[in-house]
Amino acid sequence: MAERVIPEQVRQRLLTTLTRQLGDAHVLTAPAEMAPYLSERRGLYQGQALAVARPGTTAEVAFVVEACREHGVPLVPQGGNTGLVGGAVPQGGLVVALARLNRIRQVDPVNFTITVEAGCILQAVQEAADQVDRLFPLALAAQGSCQIGGNLATNAGGTNVLHYGNARDLVLGLEVVLADGRVWNGLSGLRKDNTGYDLKHLFLGSEGTLGIITAAVLKLFPKPRQRQVAFVGCRGAHQVLELFARLRAAAGDVLTGFEYMSAFSLELVARHIPGARRPLAGEHGAYALIELSSPDPAADLGGRLEAVLGRALEDGVIVDATLAASEAQGQALWRLRESVPEAQTREGGSIKHDVSVPVSRVAEFIERASAACEQALPGIRVCAFGHVGDGNIHFNLTQPTGMEKQAFLRQWGAFNRLVHDIAVAMGGSISAEHGIGLLKREELRRYKDPVALDLMRTLKQALDPQGLLNPGKVLPPAD
Repeated sequence: MAERVIPEQVRQRLLTTLTRQLGDAHVLTAPAEMAPYLSERRGLYQGQALAVARPGTTAEVAFVVEACREHGVPLVPQGGNTGLVGGAVPQGGLVVALARLNRIRQVDPVNFTITVEAGCILQAVQEAADQVDRLFPLALAAQGSCQIGGNLATNAGGTNVLHYGNARDLVLGLEVVLADGRVWNGLSGLRKDNTGYDLKHLFLGSEGTLGIITAAVLKLFPKPRQRQVAFVGCRGAHQVLELFARLRAAAGDVLTGFEYMSAFSLELVARHIPGARRPLAGEHGAYALIELSSPDPAADLGGRLEAVLGRALEDGVIVDATLAASEAQGQALWRLRESVPEAQTREGGSIKHDVSVPVSRVAEFIERASAACEQALPGIRVCAFGHVGDGNIHFNLTQPTGMEKQAFLRQWGAFNRLVHDIAVAMGGSISAEHGIGLLKREELRRYKDPVALDLMRTLKQALDPQGLLNPGKVLPPAD
């Protein structure tokens, strides 16, 4: 999408208007001050903007949006800028950074809700819930820096989706600034409200293209009183999936985490992450990280897990396993899984895929996609890991040993086509939890139902007729 050219006179009028309302400290124009807001964390995209506005209240966000509408200037909402698909990278226009909207407005432990502003760091939301003996279950590797508004705008997933659902499943109400500057106050804590369209779902996962989320009412849950973590070695992905099916049937909702790690992903962690150690003797074809948790302090989670693993060992489904004997050991096992992306980065160039397939086809997908990639480029190293319980596999590819990094990365498009074709043919999706942004926008032409794309464009036109909200993201231009 072509960048809009903003005449200098228009730019100066807008900056004067914004500075008068927000103050000099919160309208950034110096290149050094703007730099952190212009690049995507993986380095795939480098943007540009006429300025960065940092409103501190919902009213100030509305003022900024209204000013941009009057001047015809596009804007890009930005949270913690931890996205992986270029969705918050500006292509001209104004960056609206929401970090100053960071207040916890209300915690209601009886209603099991917390009302927070969009700029709250995810970890701060978790801690506020913990202070009233409740759990906010959204958990991501970037939780110390990502902001809840961005989590909701991208419908973030994470490691707890199996039990608690995606980000959209954790929302009861929203406050949103619309493209015309009006504020929709949908901050309801109701679990039943059958009075028309459920408008919040228009904005959850829309990546800031339909409105700017400024606050949300989120669901809280009872805190786990018992937790049991295990690390299991299997011959391959099919045995990992068989183990998941057994645990799901035997443990039900107390199975709150089930993660897959390929042998290569564990090898990278052991090689590159200081202090990381293999938890099992020998090497295995694939691994599972399992967590059971319960709010019942008397729950015998260890006994339940040992019983399932014991039968699985007898039946040849698993080869070896270790159970964490303490909370610290459990956290150490989780760190192995959470360190995979960092370890892969240290190994060299990486082509990443965030796909999902039906849970029953996870092992088949890993097998088929691995074989196809290895045939396409001999020596390529498949680093597959992710959330077996919800069918989301991060199917990443590491450059062959000795290959030049940029030469490898230039094949990103070809491997996208190969991996995405397989995932979609198996009833899957090309984006499970990272969103579309810029990276996967054109892929929607091939994989999205044309009627669905038409409906999405109709919604965009209705809610943002001037096309000023995060233009060029998510939706490919109409033919």
